[in-house]
Amino acid sequence: MNFLAHCYLSGDCEAVMVGNFIADFIKGRGAEDYQGDVHRGIMLHRAIDAFTDRHQQVAQSKRRLWQRHRHYSAVIVDIFYDHFLARNWQEYSTIPLADFARHAYGAIQRFDAILPPRAKQTFPRMMANNWLVNYGRLEGVDRALQGMAGRAAFPSSMAGAIGDLQQDYSGFERDFRKFFPELVAHSQTCRQALADSDSD
Repeated sequence: MNFLAHCYLSGDCEAVMVGNFIADFIKGRGAEDYQGDVHRGIMLHRAIDAFTDRHQQVAQSKRRLWQRHRHYSAVIVDIFYDHFLARNWQEYSTIPLADFARHAYGAIQRFDAILPPRAKQTFPRMMANNWLVNYGRLEGVDRALQGMAGRAAFPSSMAGAIGDLQQDYSGFERDFRKFFPELVAHSQTCRQALADSDSD
């Protein structure tokens, strides 16, 4: 999952949300540099990614992309799924997406002192271009894919992946709708387990 889903799945705690946001910018044992709710957010992010990586509906979405995009298929699916979450936001939250995005940006700003360097570089672009809201538009998805293609370590066809979404939009949405409620339930269980383990 990408930034919107990770923020959404963090629950009500800002520090958990920030930990979830920065997790992709922290490798290996770097998580040990963080404590409390921020650390729980990092661990939650990793649990979400592990669940996503082994889910059969996500695997189905990746198969739709594999012939053209190979190992970048997982990254593309993450962005596609954020699109469907943003597009259907009212089904998952009573808070308008624009309000949720402003809250998420504000939370990340309040924790600026602990953001890893790469997160500090990414976040201003994220907020200025309102990524969390714009994932709901095909233009926003296309912009995100082109940006990731430009930063990819190896040549990729991600810049053209918006065509794959348009060509099989209903198929990708069907995969998402089967998968996401299970991820929500799993994330709730993980948040509780992490909170319980810290209180022991």
